[in-house]
Amino acid sequence: MMSKKHPPNNEHIDSNMIKMEVNLDDISGEWLGYVMDRLFEAGANDVFYTPIYMKKNRPGILLQLLCSNGKMEKMKDILLKETTTLGIRYYPLTVHRMERRFIKVETPWGTITVKQGVDKDGEVFQSSPEYEDCKKIAENHGIPLKQVYEAVWSRL
Repeated sequence: MMSKKHPPNNEHIDSNMIKMEVNLDDISGEWLGYVMDRLFEAGANDVFYTPIYMKKNRPGILLQLLCSNGKMEKMKDILLKETTTLGIRYYPLTVHRMERRFIKVETPWGTITVKQGVDKDGEVFQSSPEYEDCKKIAENHGIPLKQVYEAVWSRL
């Protein structure tokens, strides 16, 4: 296992992670968006929702989040105060994060940052244009977002 002190974009293992989850069947979509924002602001690494069916076939939402062990209490506090849940499940989790690097790609409308996943041999296995960069260019130039993505991918 690699040392705890590692540059954030180098390949490493995070062994002090927690996955937390709650089932919700009586909460509005607006509240869910607010809760997601609060969890990210408090340091959650990831937050996501999945439609589920609960007891008596009631439709509901499974809210799951990933955070470091040190942020668990803050996440619990937000979940209990901002949702309708009466209980929280949590599990220790290990995350293997691959090396990532950021490159700049020139398009006819401006520069886009692209995040790349790099394997142990230095080979790029994943390239993902930064959404906010692409969105801004699409809006500023009145072109479809997919056209911006296609321009980036054609230059990789």
